[in-house]
Amino acid sequence: MIELLTANTPNGKKISIMLEEINFEYKVTKININNEEQFKPDFKKISPFSKTPVIIDHSNNQSLFESGAILIYLAEKSGKFYDKSQRTLINQWLMGQMAYVGPMLGQHHQFHHYNPGKSKFGEERYFKISKRIYKELDERLAVSKFLSGDEYTIADIATFPWIARHEWHDIGLKKFKNLSNWYIEISKREAVKKGFDLLKKGEEIPSV
Repeated sequence: MIELLTANTPNGKKISIMLEEINFEYKVTKININNEEQFKPDFKKISPFSKTPVIIDHSNNQSLFESGAILIYLAEKSGKFYDKSQRTLINQWLMGQMAYVGPMLGQHHQFHHYNPGKSKFGEERYFKISKRIYKELDERLAVSKFLSGDEYTIADIATFPWIARHEWHDIGLKKFKNLSNWYIEISKREAVKKGFDLLKKGEEIPSV
């Protein structure tokens, strides 16, 4: 059984979506980041940077931090969404999400959604970068059904929850035809619907 320790964030949703996709038994242990539970000593032992999500695989007492590493672990363990012949390409798009898409959209959330009016420079900088991310993803999806090719992989699973916050971004997902089509197709997957509702409170995927 997999224990997922997380807050209800895009990074946490990556893992719950993956666990639903591979049909692994799991339970969610909520980490209240607003109360700074991620900084408690017991959590820091399994998450050195005090970040969520973390998983504990109770079948072998293995714990993992960093959502990209967790996705790779679960993909290798299940044999799904991580084709050996395509791993070099999958890894590139997965690392792109980890190093660029998530962090930049996350900063856009901070300045544009949570703290508007605090920093004109921050708001303009991350809004501009976020618009570029939408454009770049749209360009990729003009030539590829999914991010790393014709098959749905952990690269798509990693990226989807960040685009699912498109209402926060105020960029206009509808303006990007290929990205919208990708988003809509993934939104229809039953495992994605279940995993997106991480805390099982009836949370639905935002429409385009």
